[in-house]
Amino acid sequence: MVRRSPGSSATVVVLCLVQFVDVLGVTAAIVAIPSMLDGVGAGDAAAGPIATAYAMLFGGLLVVGARLGHRYGHVRMLLVGLLVFAVAGGVGALAGHAWQLVLARAVQGAASALTVPAALSLLLAAATATGQRARALGLWSAAGAAAGASGLFVGGLLTELLGWRAIFWVNVPLAVGLAGGVRYWVRVPPARDRAASLDAVGALLLVTSVMGLVLGAALVQEDGSRVPGLLVVLAGAALGVLLAVWLRRARRPLVSVSTLRTPQLLAGTLGSFVNTAATSSTAVLLTLHLQRRHGFSAFGAGLTLLALSLAVVVGSAAAARLARARGPRRPAVAGLDSMGVGNVVVSGTMVAGGGAGTGWTVAGTVVGLAFLGAGLGASSVAFNDIGTDLPEHEVATATGVLNTGAQLGTAIGVAVLLLVASPGTYGPLPAEAVAILLAALVTLAAARLVAHRRFA
Repeated sequence: MVRRSPGSSATVVVLCLVQFVDVLGVTAAIVAIPSMLDGVGAGDAAAGPIATAYAMLFGGLLVVGARLGHRYGHVRMLLVGLLVFAVAGGVGALAGHAWQLVLARAVQGAASALTVPAALSLLLAAATATGQRARALGLWSAAGAAAGASGLFVGGLLTELLGWRAIFWVNVPLAVGLAGGVRYWVRVPPARDRAASLDAVGALLLVTSVMGLVLGAALVQEDGSRVPGLLVVLAGAALGVLLAVWLRRARRPLVSVSTLRTPQLLAGTLGSFVNTAATSSTAVLLTLHLQRRHGFSAFGAGLTLLALSLAVVVGSAAAARLARARGPRRPAVAGLDSMGVGNVVVSGTMVAGGGAGTGWTVAGTVVGLAFLGAGLGASSVAFNDIGTDLPEHEVATATGVLNTGAQLGTAIGVAVLLLVASPGTYGPLPAEAVAILLAALVTLAAARLVAHRRFA
């Protein structure tokens, strides 16, 4: 058997495919949520936990996953994560109840928390030359963008042709094939640090506090479980307070408080949180709205939402050029403003769409999603730039915090907006339109904050 060199192009491709599959796992499931709910006989209140379970565990365990890789070897953690991802895909495909879907998505999120930092670390170790490293990182970013752009379309197509269970089934051969590719192609000497701390307590507090907020918000949507739901939300908030106390007192915390207080990282994390809170929530609400109120198929909804993902690529490219010329603040503010405008347009289309034809609904939604996606692309590039403008020894931690903020933005944003949308209507206004308008106000307020606050 011919052994490939650690820096071969095949190594880079295999590791970038890990990124592609992980991002595809997030986006492909969004348009299938209504079909999943119907398939297991669950109400719309279960949409929140199904949509956010992946992000909850991924965000909560991302830093821990990176440290496990440092302690036990990145190749080993990558293979374990891919195996768990495949098993969870099988569980989701066989699910007969909503809680089984939530469990499968949560386990997939935990698996991605192992695979993503391991694959990125191996990628950087394999591409050692300056030009090679830049190309490898470019392919890594392109893989994520391609998965984001195609995920909604692929999810809708699979649901339309084979049913929603295919979205889970497809993960099994993908993960197994990638594991085989890692075993054969990835020959990077393992980097280990057996003294690396894990802070299991901090990770547990982070995950359980977010789970309390998200699951409590889902329970509040149901008339018969509002009091227990409020209690679960309060428990989540209390665990969040305990997490803050723990991070101050732990000898080796999940993230040091001094790093968290850095103005650049605070600004970057806030931006990452708002970015996903205001876009992922809109995507989930839209897929429910288009399929429930307008009779779109999963494929039709995915095709409409494709405008969001395609615009992200355009916004990212424009922001990179603007940031080099004017610094990251301008694309950050412009991106947030564009997201706010996009959500206003989507909200207005929902209000006007009740008495208009399908053509008007599609046109208005696509225009709003184009603004939303372009803003997300610009804002993401800018806030990653801002948040990692730190001494070199703090960049790895900062990257983990930024990604955690983005995943928690998805989890909490979807939960809150689904709660706001749960009454169905507010007088003559669709509740989904009110919820998306709230997201617009949050992004516009964040833009004003970033425009006038110093973070360097």
